[in-house]
Amino acid sequence: MKNIKLIEVPSEIGAGSRGASLGIEAIKIAALDFMSSFFVHFPSEKIPSENKILFEPIDSPYAKRVKGIILMYDKIAKAVSDTIKNNFFPVVLSGDHSNAGATIAGIKMAKPNSKLGIIWIDAHADLHTPYTTPSGNMHGMPLATAINEDNEDCAVHELDEETKKQWDYLKNIGKIAPKVLPEDVVIISLRDYEKEEKHLIDKLGMKVITTNEVRRKGPENIVRSVIRYLSDCTDIYVSFDVDSLDSSISRGTGTPVSNGLREREAEDLISKFMQNRKICCFEITEVNPTLDKENLMAEIAFNILQRSVNILMMN
Repeated sequence: MKNIKLIEVPSEIGAGSRGASLGIEAIKIAALDFMSSFFVHFPSEKIPSENKILFEPIDSPYAKRVKGIILMYDKIAKAVSDTIKNNFFPVVLSGDHSNAGATIAGIKMAKPNSKLGIIWIDAHADLHTPYTTPSGNMHGMPLATAINEDNEDCAVHELDEETKKQWDYLKNIGKIAPKVLPEDVVIISLRDYEKEEKHLIDKLGMKVITTNEVRRKGPENIVRSVIRYLSDCTDIYVSFDVDSLDSSISRGTGTPVSNGLREREAEDLISKFMQNRKICCFEITEVNPTLDKENLMAEIAFNILQRSVNILMMN
């Protein structure tokens, strides 16, 4: 049986729209509305945010709030690493998806010799870099930090020395780079990406599974093929961005996209992944209740969280 520890990261400085830092509280409110005592059962650690820098001017246009992101990476990576070293299974509840780069760093710091696989359930590839970003928002970059990629082939920006140094720091945190090989990344429900990201996916041979493929083959077959595809990996991290869900239900997130997963499909996918013993960490991210009248997104996230953790407890 796995000992679960919740790591709460209410940081939203990597996002473009405001409000994702409130996502964790919204999930807790969903738990209360469902009369669930879920949040009483597990030890939890709350990582202090740097959200105050949202009120300060932006220093680097191509890596917005990168100073704060570095502080968050250091804090999150240490918390995740310590959690794993103390034989707990980290379940990370996170504001925006930039934080996932730090989670991955923490896993590698705890298990430097592991061959880490990543299951990235997301409408977006998050493979931009400060050299290619259309927005400068760092929640579009965490996978690039993990695979140690600048994508200079597609560069559209010149970086100043300071930004370059900060970006290099993020890629090399824990003194391990890359943390993950591109062929050990699987992106599920990807449907909104730029040509620069497509270039990397094709060049590096990253596996993409579309929503239609999930629907055609069914979650069980998808899970089986993904686990087989990652069979060389010793550990697997699952990152669930709620915008992987269809925009009809994912209003409560900053970047909703149509043709996404149905709630049941996402829940079945994730809970079936959780049955695999190689799964070493699970993260839910990008719930933004300020965009959501009925707190629907948080309720869906809570259902997935609860079911996944129940399965982890049984394994």
